[in-house]
Amino acid sequence: MLQSIAFFLLAAVATVSGLLVVTARNPVHSVLWLILAFFSSAGLFVLLGAEFLAMLLVVVYVGAVAVLFLFVVMMLDVDFVKLREGYARYLPFGAIISGVLLAEMIMVSVAVVQGGATNGRTGPVEPSLDVTNVQAIGRVLYTDYIYFFQAAGIVLLIAMIGAITLTLRHKPHIKRQNITDQVNRDRNKSVEVKSAQSGQGVSAEELL
Repeated sequence: MLQSIAFFLLAAVATVSGLLVVTARNPVHSVLWLILAFFSSAGLFVLLGAEFLAMLLVVVYVGAVAVLFLFVVMMLDVDFVKLREGYARYLPFGAIISGVLLAEMIMVSVAVVQGGATNGRTGPVEPSLDVTNVQAIGRVLYTDYIYFFQAAGIVLLIAMIGAITLTLRHKPHIKRQNITDQVNRDRNKSVEVKSAQSGQGVSAEELL
């Protein structure tokens, strides 16, 4: 009974939050709704007995939300001063989503403790073998699909470099260091000897 209630509640929260991700006008709200959708989907995986996929969803996708938010801020050229000023305004909204996430984690934990996640679940291997889901996925991923796994990593690396290159902005008025000019500089152009009279020193005009 508790497993069914948890499933329908998590599915409803994931569906509603997914719709709000694409309908919210504020990018900060969209990111928060996206985090809620990921956590709800992870709870559904836990109920199905796929704990590896649940932890992968939380670690990879929720962890990548920070990078996604960074790209959004860089592309939209959001004023950081105004963003910090709106922290108090977004605090109640973030507290509500945090409360929903906490309630979902407690509900999923209770369902797992009561054995809801093990009823009728099917694993990737035969039940007679003493191998967990994580071990079975690791064996298949790093033996049969190792080349595809490495190719996916290269594609993601190229995508990350391309996103950084597209969003990087160079400001012309900022002084930048040129290592080649520093190494190849001439002493005669870098050092100038000034003759100062005794007791008078060097004036500011002579230094300039």
